[in-house]
Amino acid sequence: MYDTAHKGRITFPLVSKAVVQIVRNNVPHRSRHIVSTDKGDFDARKFLATDGDGKQVLSFAKTQAIFAQGDAADAVFYVQEGKVRLTVVSKDGKEATIGILNAGDFCGEGTLAGQSLRMETATAMTGCVLLRIIKKSMVRALQEHTFSDLFLAYLLERNIRYEADLVDQLFNSSEKRLARLLLLLARFGEEGAQTSIPKISQEVLAEMIGTTRSRVSFFMNRFRGMGLVGYGENGIQVHGSLLNVVLHD
Repeated sequence: MYDTAHKGRITFPLVSKAVVQIVRNNVPHRSRHIVSTDKGDFDARKFLATDGDGKQVLSFAKTQAIFAQGDAADAVFYVQEGKVRLTVVSKDGKEATIGILNAGDFCGEGTLAGQSLRMETATAMTGCVLLRIIKKSMVRALQEHTFSDLFLAYLLERNIRYEADLVDQLFNSSEKRLARLLLLLARFGEEGAQTSIPKISQEVLAEMIGTTRSRVSFFMNRFRGMGLVGYGENGIQVHGSLLNVVLHD
């Protein structure tokens, strides 16, 4: 994923390159520079907010499966509301959490890169509302400049996040990794940031930062004693001052 021959140089993930290639192969050269159509300007935000034309708004209860590893990969999902947990299961039955998605994130986009089966399982962590977009409609939407720009920006932003995750895993202590993860889950610094995280087990937190549950328990108790986190009915309360743990050398 990363080219270490040149410091700071990043090779984009396969999905990003595949999406760009799909757009180039399916969009006539003339239309790549046209934002409007005969029906008026294409509204990417409206496209992601409404159903119809190969799209369906679906509601999921907490812990309900959205799709499972091994299912047919025939659509892309866009998270309108809630949080979604992505997990994978190995051949010997071991489960690992590989990501937690928020409103505004996509999942299942591997279908655009030719995946025929889901590589992961998506489960609602909270009550969720998602837009299911069949592959054909998604490819058609990518022919519109405004939507392709939005989607590619999302992929690039996620790629940067993956790079930061790798650096975090390689160079930071488990305490800093946990603090950073909690801040990311609370969307600290983003518009619409929240102060609480839906209930999540210490085992899952340990999986996501590559340490043991006992170490997570130790650090969570320390954070709580310092007034950096708290526990309530809505889950884990995260305070912005937790950032000091990440920045402290």
